[in-house]
Amino acid sequence: MSKKMTYQEAMTELENIISGIEEENISIDVLSSKVKRATELIKICKTKLYKTDEEIQKVLKELEDL
Repeated sequence: MSKKMTYQEAMTELENIISGIEEENISIDVLSSKVKRATELIKICKTKLYKTDEEIQKVLKELEDL
């Protein structure tokens, strides 16, 4: 069973992949899999950001209604 990845974990892994690509530490043989993983991580982060924004907007709306 795998645990859900936190936003910070996803960002850290994404930053590591980007650093490896920028520093050319990733071989061409694994580049495709790293790009696919980066895409997955971006989706995770984007989903978490949207969910957090929705929750904050809901709280702010509730505060306005007081």
